[in-house]
Amino acid sequence: MRPTRRSFLRRLPAALAAGPLLSACATEEVVQEVATPPIRPVVIATWQHGQAANARAWEILSAGGSALDAAEAGVMVTEADPEVHTVGRGSFPDRDGTITLDACIMNAEGNCGSVAALQDILHPVSVARMVMEKTPHVMLVGQGAKDFALAQGMEETDLMTDFSRDEWAKWKQGNPDYRPRINIENHDTIGLLTLDSNGDLAGACTTSGAAFKYHGRVGDSPIIGAGLYVDNEIGGATATGWGEAVIRACGCFLVVEFMRQGHSPTEACRLAVERVISKNPDWKDIQVGFIALNKRGETGGYCIQSGFDYAVQSPALANEMFAPDFKIEAPQG
Repeated sequence: MRPTRRSFLRRLPAALAAGPLLSACATEEVVQEVATPPIRPVVIATWQHGQAANARAWEILSAGGSALDAAEAGVMVTEADPEVHTVGRGSFPDRDGTITLDACIMNAEGNCGSVAALQDILHPVSVARMVMEKTPHVMLVGQGAKDFALAQGMEETDLMTDFSRDEWAKWKQGNPDYRPRINIENHDTIGLLTLDSNGDLAGACTTSGAAFKYHGRVGDSPIIGAGLYVDNEIGGATATGWGEAVIRACGCFLVVEFMRQGHSPTEACRLAVERVISKNPDWKDIQVGFIALNKRGETGGYCIQSGFDYAVQSPALANEMFAPDFKIEAPQG
């Protein structure tokens, strides 16, 4: 009986111990799999506003640009869009009426940078890249992050819009005790992953965080391994939703590790969602979703609740939207 690849791999250690000889059919089967060409370039981003981000990233990737440049430039589009109220300009403020921004970026070499609780700077993802490339650190926060951004030539910008001020006023009027809204589905973080023509991966994640959060609250988005993780040997993942739940599970690192074990991007995201559920008893009241991109250019996503979508652009896909499966029942066992 002709051996399957799985049975061949199970016997491989014993075969190696016996000597270097392998069956011709097994060798041929493995060579055929390796020869399958990967998909390049690819960009994937969360939510419908990710389509505009993808389009900018694709301009760079399709012209032979780097995954890192494409990831940064893509999410900058969303940061500058005042109609996206959970990223950059025009965002929901915190409970004190201040917009604070979180972002991170990671390249193919495993280098990373992030900023948290950053005020008055339009493009936190660019500051995160500067942290990565111009400092010995990974993260800068608060006033220190702002001082660094200004020292690097970034301009101070008023991020509040009439929408932001009106929403904050309405929220204050209905919340005299200033309780932040924990369960809020607001199509928030944009996370974006790129694979360039050279086969290198990168990713970026940026957000204003939960609407009307406590001042100083930081979610998963600027935390490497939680809101974003990239391993150039395996793939990358990014998250969206209630950051506290993602942090508890080290969500994006977990997705990449599941892909390392051989799971597809979609299956890796599903397994990470299962872990988030197991770590968060209130999982039915929150939203957490992951998207992933592996080294071969395959993509996928999964979410706790319905309503989540993501966009993919590749040589075979023209910035198409996908609505992944979601959990509606607690996992068994």
